[in-house]
Amino acid sequence: MPTLQVGRKELPYELRRSATAKERRITVTPGHIEVLALASDNEEDVAGFLYRKRQWVFNTVRDMERITANRSSVPRFITGSKIPFRGRNMSLTVRRTDAERAAVSFKNRFIVDLPHWAGVDADRLVASELKHWLKQRVRRDVQEIAAGFGERFGLVPRSIRITDMVHGWGSCGLQGNILINWNLIFAPRKVLEYVVAHELTHLRHRTHGHEFWSLLAAVDPSFEASKMWLDTNQSYLMADFLGEG
Repeated sequence: MPTLQVGRKELPYELRRSATAKERRITVTPGHIEVLALASDNEEDVAGFLYRKRQWVFNTVRDMERITANRSSVPRFITGSKIPFRGRNMSLTVRRTDAERAAVSFKNRFIVDLPHWAGVDADRLVASELKHWLKQRVRRDVQEIAAGFGERFGLVPRSIRITDMVHGWGSCGLQGNILINWNLIFAPRKVLEYVVAHELTHLRHRTHGHEFWSLLAAVDPSFEASKMWLDTNQSYLMADFLGEG
């Protein structure tokens, strides 16, 4: 494995070349450095890039070592933490990169790439980026679910908005505007489908009478199990998973 010499310290790194990458990138995680190079780069190109980034790499590795040595006092959002998502706890990996902006990706786990300017205590930034990503995802999910129900049952709202709700999981206004609690991203998808179906059903029946429940059963035949899950896990869903405190 090649190494980067910074003063007296040798830092081993993994070199990976990409034919699709548009720029070189360095990613640092506890105990590992990855250098992404362009397919056209020769050894001098890579060496020059690493030389220019050597101080940042050294400082970042030192910060990672400090975090690992003091895990009892570090923020919650570190590599190995668990993030609830669609009814499951998914692993989190936090990486340091030389990029200008933070980025979140998901492939059977959450990966948060922190920009070079993020300090050692980047907990708030990780929480903020995760919250933004999760809100975007639940918005997409709700739109897909509502479109499917709308096509099949003719239940088309005037608008659907994802929002923070202190009480309740959703609402349907008199004008057909629907609100959905974004915390439902932490629940299984079937539960989210139930809440969307419930509010769409209110487009036709305002009260919870027999006709309402009959139509809801047609829209979502398994709604009773989802409703029971919500009743049982209400306090869990409203927990401050991504609080910045």
